[in-house]
Amino acid sequence: MNKKMIEMNQKSYIRKIAFTLPAFILLAVGGLLSSCNFLNIDKYTTEDLKLDSIFKTTRYVEAYMWSAAARFQDEGAILGNNYTPGPMATDEAFCLYSTGEFQGMAFVQGGINADNLGSLNNWGRWYQIIRQCNTIFTRIDEARDMTIADRNRILGYTRFIRAYAYYNLLMNFGPVVILGDEVVPNNEDVTFYDRPRDTYDDCVEYICSELEAAALFLDPRANSLTDFGLPTQGAAYGLVARLRLQHASDLYNGGRSARMYFGSWVRKTDQKNYIQQQPDPRRWAVAAAAAKRVIDMKYLGNKMYSLYWSKKNSATRALPTNTSDPDFNKPWVTESNGQFVLGEFGAENIDPYLSYSEMFNGETPMNVNPEIIWGRISPSTTNYLRYSAPVNSGGYNGMCVTQKVIDAYQLLDGYAANDPRSPYYLSESGPFSTQREDISSEYWLPAGVHPMYRNREARFYASIGFSECVWQMTSAGTGTAGLTNKTITYYSDGTDGKDAAGTYADRYPITGYVIRKYVHPIDAWVSGGSSRIVAKSYPIIRYAEILLAYAEALNQLGSESYTITVGDEKQTYTRNTNEIRWAFNQVRYRAGLPGLTDADVVNANQVLEKIKQERMVEFLYENQRYFDVRRWGDYEASESEPIKGMNTGSGKTGYYQRMTPSSVRIANRVVDRKMIFLPIPKAEIKRLPSFDQNPGW
Repeated sequence: MNKKMIEMNQKSYIRKIAFTLPAFILLAVGGLLSSCNFLNIDKYTTEDLKLDSIFKTTRYVEAYMWSAAARFQDEGAILGNNYTPGPMATDEAFCLYSTGEFQGMAFVQGGINADNLGSLNNWGRWYQIIRQCNTIFTRIDEARDMTIADRNRILGYTRFIRAYAYYNLLMNFGPVVILGDEVVPNNEDVTFYDRPRDTYDDCVEYICSELEAAALFLDPRANSLTDFGLPTQGAAYGLVARLRLQHASDLYNGGRSARMYFGSWVRKTDQKNYIQQQPDPRRWAVAAAAAKRVIDMKYLGNKMYSLYWSKKNSATRALPTNTSDPDFNKPWVTESNGQFVLGEFGAENIDPYLSYSEMFNGETPMNVNPEIIWGRISPSTTNYLRYSAPVNSGGYNGMCVTQKVIDAYQLLDGYAANDPRSPYYLSESGPFSTQREDISSEYWLPAGVHPMYRNREARFYASIGFSECVWQMTSAGTGTAGLTNKTITYYSDGTDGKDAAGTYADRYPITGYVIRKYVHPIDAWVSGGSSRIVAKSYPIIRYAEILLAYAEALNQLGSESYTITVGDEKQTYTRNTNEIRWAFNQVRYRAGLPGLTDADVVNANQVLEKIKQERMVEFLYENQRYFDVRRWGDYEASESEPIKGMNTGSGKTGYYQRMTPSSVRIANRVVDRKMIFLPIPKAEIKRLPSFDQNPGW
């Protein structure tokens, strides 16, 4: 890789400041928002004059920097009007809504191509951010009133912003063109702009090196509500950990899928493979070290991140006793002099339902949540909850979850839902429940629940809306036509089934399930009165992700050991089964489930399968699944399984049977190797003879 590309300015520290921009600054920013990417060779004379004014003072330079950050989309926009394919482009989600708004559905229906990427066409947007950042690097010293501290603050944040733009490009489009600090001139002959893409490895190394450099001077964490959402040292290291895990995975590390998908994809200028074709097992150690660094981070002498938990209450379900995990019944926390101290990470004395649900539904502000490494206030997450809400309560009732996901949730003792060895197993032909069953103080099952949905782990109830479940909607008011604590049914003639959708044919859950993960008990969509929606935040990186990444990286190391230098410290990593259990089991215990035992971790392949299932459940509708199945090499096998759900075209008697819903969208789902990446917009390809399109497009 070109040395110029990885030179790092290590003087960076940032803090957001707020002020009102004068009109000419706003005009300059507005002009850039409509400009093209680095491949555009139009003149920018007027813009350059405005830039001369911007770089006269520190205040305006910082405003210019924040205008670059403002171009990023709401990371919670993963469902409709989305910037990335998201859950709808995976086996975890489905809907009948317009593919024009729900671009993930358009993607898996074959409606996305190099000529028409819809809202997924962000190649130019992210390069605009990069260009704007590079302009700051080039011209920052023109501001004569700038102190060293100001300079470091602005350059540090700018470096993170630029790295994050490259990260988004890489995750969605694959290998990109790395510009380093270059501001590509706008008045050269077209041949000047003809350059090839960099390899995947070079892109990962560059992005990680930039994040490492930025992290040295970023604030360790957001310390106030006003700082929430700002990139921090934890955000930078968390993104590095995510990238390192992906870089070590089969698709990008010379595994079977790398050879199958990318064996013949070479750069036309030098015949070099874009994706490495020989495995490098050391990458798993690098990924483990990156995750462990986040795990070990401290702030003011205390552990910086931990899983969120809520204290056990009188309605919390009792833990199962039929488990061989020796640590399962240990306390999660101990109490001393009114203070709670993390214990040995057993499942005792916490409420698994609240511990999971309160992380997403707005009950606990993310800025004080120790699990959130990086998040943001998300209007998109808030607004799209309505697409799950009951149709007769003001909602749109069709943001579906698939039966595959439902079956992945385990019984509360950790057995598979269909495993008759568990004393909690209930035959699906068995009777409906006859009385209320408390899951937590905030959630219960009413009488009449099908056996398929009883005795499930807490995350199931915190995430899924199923027939005969309760939607609290407490802000609807007790006098609002019985909407508070309403039992919802999705069979055809039920309260919110197909018949209730009326003329709106897309306003019912065709699989029989909707996502409730971000719904607060207060949330109600009834017009007028006291109805309100608790504002939501979106977790970009959670500590649970880091723990499972650490467990996966260690598990994949095999019998070799590797020494990795982290900062100035050398660390040796092996397939340490105690560490695997320690990291993996925390996530399980928080969910109220037994963890891996010593016997369970002997077989690395079996552990990997458990990690895959855990990630599917833990990160449902968090935009992880789309990238996970690809990096594991599971994409085609996973997506080829037919979408299934309940028989929503039937009344209650025939409803509870698995079937493929009758929908042309399911029949027309496309599974194609080319869909590993989005296509590069064709307009960009035409401009550059040396620039290769993604394979298959």
